[in-house]
Amino acid sequence: MTAGRRNERLRALPSVDRLATAVARAELEARRRELLGGAGEEDEVDLVARALSRMAPGAGPVLNATGVVLHTNLGRAPLAPEARAAIAAAATGYGALEVDLLTGRRSRRGRRAEALLTALSGAPEALVVNNGAAAVLLAVAALAGPGCQVIVSRGELVEIGGGLRIADVVAQSGAELVEVGSTNRTRGADYAHAVGPATAAILRVHQSNFRMTGFVERPDLRELVALGVPVIDDLGSGALDPGRPVLAEEPDVRRSVAAGAALTCFSGDKLLGGPQAGILVGAAEPVSACRAHPLARALRIDKLGLAGLEATLELHLDPATAGRIPVLAMLELAPEVLAARTEELAGLTGGAIVEMAATPGGGALPLSELPGPAVALAPGPEGAEAFAARLRRGRPALIARIQEDRVLLSARTLAPDEIALAARCVETARRW
Repeated sequence: MTAGRRNERLRALPSVDRLATAVARAELEARRRELLGGAGEEDEVDLVARALSRMAPGAGPVLNATGVVLHTNLGRAPLAPEARAAIAAAATGYGALEVDLLTGRRSRRGRRAEALLTALSGAPEALVVNNGAAAVLLAVAALAGPGCQVIVSRGELVEIGGGLRIADVVAQSGAELVEVGSTNRTRGADYAHAVGPATAAILRVHQSNFRMTGFVERPDLRELVALGVPVIDDLGSGALDPGRPVLAEEPDVRRSVAAGAALTCFSGDKLLGGPQAGILVGAAEPVSACRAHPLARALRIDKLGLAGLEATLELHLDPATAGRIPVLAMLELAPEVLAARTEELAGLTGGAIVEMAATPGGGALPLSELPGPAVALAPGPEGAEAFAARLRRGRPALIARIQEDRVLLSARTLAPDEIALAARCVETARRW
């Protein structure tokens, strides 16, 4: 672009006054329509907040320098290039979502993902829905329901993100929740004593975002299966690679299936490293019951998520290619590689290298810390909060961590090609 053309485009940018006036007029007109339509009382001062929300940045690219690998607020797992390419291809025109190209007849959505999941988990059948909570809801609704009872340990009545509680999920199915044991100790005998004619399932919930230590007890999954009641095993984070040392603390899917769980549920966007999805694997009859339940259609996964999930599962078929999945790559990042990236970032930003432990995040490996360096930036006279806010308002947004009035950047959660871009974000924020 020539200097003349650049200056011409700069002059064409609307002034702040014109832009703010346009937003204010749009908000006032919307409020007039609400009042004429019979809207109730409202504090008109809220119009300011509503107008500002119209001007706030929408969803867009974000650089994660927090050191939290599975950052729920930032979309959890970043996708592998293969998954991104698969999603882009699925978004282009039409696709064979529910048609068999060999016969021309209608087929079942997600058949390829299901085949990959059975190969990876050892389960006879699999089903994919739109998120992890949906998988648990569908499992309980399909195996239990009104007039039935579901047994859950008091130590597993957990609350996950957004205030959703396991008790609420069971309630939505229409089944009666039967609590057994105590907060810290539940024995096999507690389950056995609770089993009765109305018992439809035992729900076993992995404490994926906290741990209880000390005077605790929990029966083995095989002990629960031996009671003769279908067991739904909610693993949450869904570790498919038990051979990787970094995942050793997480229960793996294949072991749950081998122990005899009727249904094993987990998420696609946590340790699996794929897009948002809820996955159920297990025996043929309970999976078929889930597939036939009316909720299955309401909770089904969309074609873009399915394409990304299939590509991610293909990478999991080989431990070598699984290592290319960003979540696993970040968790397993070699210390010397992390040091080199941190030094590069420090050199480009003028920051100091300090120690800052990263975390897996996202309801996985709650006791794990990932030691390593980070870059500390002097925030300037306005303080760390103000400087971090400027970084967030950039394009792309750079999300940092604040500790002791310092802005910290972790290179662990930045891709190699994002280091220089993050440094430019810092430079831009300093010029404001």
